[in-house]
Amino acid sequence: MRFGINLFPTVGPADKPADRYFADALRLAELAERSGLDHVKTVEHHATPYGGYSPDPVTLLAAVAARTSRIRLVTGAVIPAFTHPVALAGRLAMLDNISGGRLSVGFARAFLPDEFAAFGIPLDESRARFDESVAAIERLWTDEDVRHEGRFHTFGPLTVLPRPLQRPHPPVLVASARSPESCVAAGRAGRGLLLVPSINSVERVQEVLALYREEWRRAGHPGEGEVQLSYSCYLADDDAEALEQGRRYAERTNAVLADAVEPWVHTRSDQYPGYEGVVEKARNADFGRQLASHRVLVGDPARVLDTVHQIREWFGEVTVSAQVISGNPPLAESERTVTLLAEQVAPHVTSQTIHI
Repeated sequence: MRFGINLFPTVGPADKPADRYFADALRLAELAERSGLDHVKTVEHHATPYGGYSPDPVTLLAAVAARTSRIRLVTGAVIPAFTHPVALAGRLAMLDNISGGRLSVGFARAFLPDEFAAFGIPLDESRARFDESVAAIERLWTDEDVRHEGRFHTFGPLTVLPRPLQRPHPPVLVASARSPESCVAAGRAGRGLLLVPSINSVERVQEVLALYREEWRRAGHPGEGEVQLSYSCYLADDDAEALEQGRRYAERTNAVLADAVEPWVHTRSDQYPGYEGVVEKARNADFGRQLASHRVLVGDPARVLDTVHQIREWFGEVTVSAQVISGNPPLAESERTVTLLAEQVAPHVTSQTIHI
């Protein structure tokens, strides 16, 4: 197993000024590299405290690249539906070069109705836009004189510049909430997976991982692919303190999430079956149940290590992305979480990373 940090902001101007948030995020990225962690990841969201301080992961990760030399940079994830594929392919290739070939690109469909409305894009076009754009971006990275005639975009022939440093292109991962079809498609295409186990049962995650890994092998790809799992994370030397504060930050995060998904009360799309239930799930999230079911990495190092062993038993060799800023803890507490994770948890379960 490998460990990195996921800089997922759940703040707005009333909670923390943006300049201070970015300064803190960059300090945590530098600490993650010094501590020997595997990656720094950040998300794309727009115009809401649920991730809205990160409307462009490339910008933040470029700043991380300038302050580090080894750690992987992961978009977790960019949303191709909201950006023209030529622009996004060039922007990501630029970051790959700036970072010396340390970029892994996660793509996501997005799921917040208000974001689609902001860009004037119908929710019902979500999957089709995702599939078309990701395939186009991979071709733009790999080939020259690319001509594309699709449902949503027509361009070319053109050769995107700069060319990616990693050849044929940076590792690609796709975010999947719960869809077996998405996981099968990722395995067949040789892409990695970004999953959030806290929103699914253990059995559901095991099911989609089995489908993914089987399709990966069937397609003839080496190994088993790369799977990154994101978990809320808060550590302290004192277990009682960690549980008390971890509960507080988890409740803040859930409240921000509940506000962000509120439009699903009156929104329906066949592209998102069952999403009308996410509002109730967010409102009724219970930290005690999350802790007991190993859906969060909260506690002293011994407790968190027990949870990590359980995750490994359930899901195999995966990469863990620790959300160390969600809920808006003070910087010193996030720094402590990163240090304890790197020094007292990761060394007991670390294995070699496979970057596809």
